[in-house]
Amino acid sequence: MVADHSGSQPVDYSDDPAFALHRGGKMAIARTVPLDDADDLSLAYTPGVARVCEAIAENPDASNDYTWVPNTVAVVTDGSAVLGLGNIGPSAAMPVMEGKAVLFKQFAGVDAIPICLDTQDPDEIVDTVVRLAPSFGGINLEDISAPRCFEIEARVQERLDIPVFHDDQHGTAVVTLAALLNALRLTGRSAAETRVVISGAGAAGVAVTRILMSAGIRRISVVDRQGVISTSRSDLTPVKLRLAQDTSEWARAGELVDALRDADVFIGVSGGTVPEEAVEQMADDAIVFALANPHPEVHPDIARRHARVAATGRSDYPNQINNVLAFPGIFRGALDVRAPRISEDMKVAAAEALAGLVGDRLAEDYVIPGAFDERVAPSVAAAVTAAARRGGLARA
Repeated sequence: MVADHSGSQPVDYSDDPAFALHRGGKMAIARTVPLDDADDLSLAYTPGVARVCEAIAENPDASNDYTWVPNTVAVVTDGSAVLGLGNIGPSAAMPVMEGKAVLFKQFAGVDAIPICLDTQDPDEIVDTVVRLAPSFGGINLEDISAPRCFEIEARVQERLDIPVFHDDQHGTAVVTLAALLNALRLTGRSAAETRVVISGAGAAGVAVTRILMSAGIRRISVVDRQGVISTSRSDLTPVKLRLAQDTSEWARAGELVDALRDADVFIGVSGGTVPEEAVEQMADDAIVFALANPHPEVHPDIARRHARVAATGRSDYPNQINNVLAFPGIFRGALDVRAPRISEDMKVAAAEALAGLVGDRLAEDYVIPGAFDERVAPSVAAAVTAAARRGGLARA
């Protein structure tokens, strides 16, 4: 029984398997060395540990060999944009951060520590993460609301020489690009000629737009609640104004339904509902990625009536756009070469590696590998490592 703070009656969760799985948390710390007798103790702790501390003090790079730091990521949130639940605060965000940490370990062997900060002030978040950084080889920012997330990521990365990666932005973008590359191949489209509508200009929408442009897809219209983001609007934030400028050759003022007319691709990262008649007006062999969870912007049944390829963020439909396909392997590759940051080229390489795993099995219901495909993390890591070396970002 759990107390219901909105009233006096406790809530009974005993029949809910999710609560049973989460009881006591989803992770724990395990030692990796023997600790069975006094000799073990003298090496693992005093006096043996002092020799290692002195070596690191003399040569800080030695921490990469003699601590867990180079294989450990901080999963950091302020609880301001958790899943589709919104601003639920740091304590309520912990189950998601724990989940992220165990996915890191399961899929890429990366140790991760969930950190939920009791502040939503950007300055305080940046300063706190920077001060924690000596304990970690990378920083995974998670569930921080836009537009604050853009500033926080940029400022933290500017002050650190380890990878800083806001997964809500870049993980979504990498997997979306991977699935889209295969969908374009299936429908016989070229990147340069493809017309894309992105619904949502938050963290995911901005990052998806950026990575599509990096991959040569430039005919993009981005839509928010007020319509197409274009240079004719006077209500744009600095982030949206840059989007408007970068998409000005294609985007035209109007509503979502106007933008979708004859569009080849719809990518939804905003929630809400797209009218079926708008989907029906898209080009032949359309591609619909409705990624809002748990309710896609276009229901899969509707998408399949009017589109050649449909994808969602859900696991109960084909073509799940799931960030777990990206972030474990991306960090694995970046950590392995001690990259100081994750470049756009590294992200595109990750997407291309993911897309390549589909190979000859490409079909309408298989444009992206599944989460439990054992090839995913190693392939992504290898691609990221190679891209880091090409870009001069590998330090090991």
